[in-house]
Amino acid sequence: MPSESREFDIVLLGATGFTGGLIADYLATNATSAVSIALAGRNPAKLEAVRARSGADLDVVTVDATDDAALRDLTSRCRVLITTVGPYLVHGDPVVAACADTGTDYLDLTGEPEFADLTYLKHHARAEATGARLIHACGFDSVPHDLGAQFTVDQLPEGVPLTVRGYVRLQGTFSGGTVASALEVMSRMRQGRATHDIRTQVEPQPDGRAVSIATGRVGRDASTGWWVIPMPTIDPLIVAQSARQLPRYGPDFTYSHFLATEGPLAAAATLGGIGTLAAVAQVAPARRALARLRPSGSGPTPAQRDKAWFTVRFVGEGGGTSVVTEVAGGDPGYTETSAMISEAALCLAVDDLPVTAGQVTTASALGPALRTRLLAAGISFTLVD
Repeated sequence: MPSESREFDIVLLGATGFTGGLIADYLATNATSAVSIALAGRNPAKLEAVRARSGADLDVVTVDATDDAALRDLTSRCRVLITTVGPYLVHGDPVVAACADTGTDYLDLTGEPEFADLTYLKHHARAEATGARLIHACGFDSVPHDLGAQFTVDQLPEGVPLTVRGYVRLQGTFSGGTVASALEVMSRMRQGRATHDIRTQVEPQPDGRAVSIATGRVGRDASTGWWVIPMPTIDPLIVAQSARQLPRYGPDFTYSHFLATEGPLAAAATLGGIGTLAAVAQVAPARRALARLRPSGSGPTPAQRDKAWFTVRFVGEGGGTSVVTEVAGGDPGYTETSAMISEAALCLAVDDLPVTAGQVTTASALGPALRTRLLAAGISFTLVD
């Protein structure tokens, strides 16, 4: 963290958006008065409305996320910056650059693998030099998967090859921002693969250790009985990054990531929906039309969020030992995501953490400290078997 005193402990950029507003409410309710927090965005009237609704003594800073000088000034005034301004491939790079230059810890909610790879290529070295911790995917993408895999590894023997499989089950709906980010990723799959290949070529690998992602296949899973679909999301990439950064994952670590469904018909319907969405994303007019159905700033109602839930079941094996663990919570995309990124920011601001810098993960930078906070927030980490 910055050694010098700064005006704010945490700044929330994008506070007037749907998820940003939920994060502002969470911080207002759960941060102690000793933590100084500011809401930042382009529209001062909307920021004032968010502050008034929160009922807390939060500061307000007007800033344009496209103004590099203004962003640098903002990040130099805070220790930790949360940004919800997406799609991150479109709007995110100037914010990361400002944090890397000013030694400010950075958190986002991206589920965009290409953006994470670009951040590593462009800003990791600078952040290492300034001490900034750049942490992507601090919501449902990818905290339950990242910390859940780490929790599972902690139950297994040390110094042996380990295999962990994650199985995601959930119920919920999506905001306009989530739809926009998903469409952006799907429209750039070729560019994303090319960027990832470049990162793979230049990123140092851990000495004497191997980390891999096993894609898996569609079908009935013998260990759980569920019908599963491999999930090519950012989550396995984040888990693999944690495994590269943490020797506790053993000399040879393999992770697989699946969406779990109740049967073959549900699996087929899910695959069909994903294929249709991916096809639509390739056609710009169709992509814009679909995005208009769920415009930016919109999201599920409180009643819808109350009915939503998630579980991630992990099966870990190594050294003759096998374990089953589970991470579970309520509405994954918004209620719990707001708690996850807020607690990550508070963890960076006030907790005693290992010294890390550059592009890191929730597991490698925050680990057990964040897990403790999330347990207190109602998200469970359980050893099932």
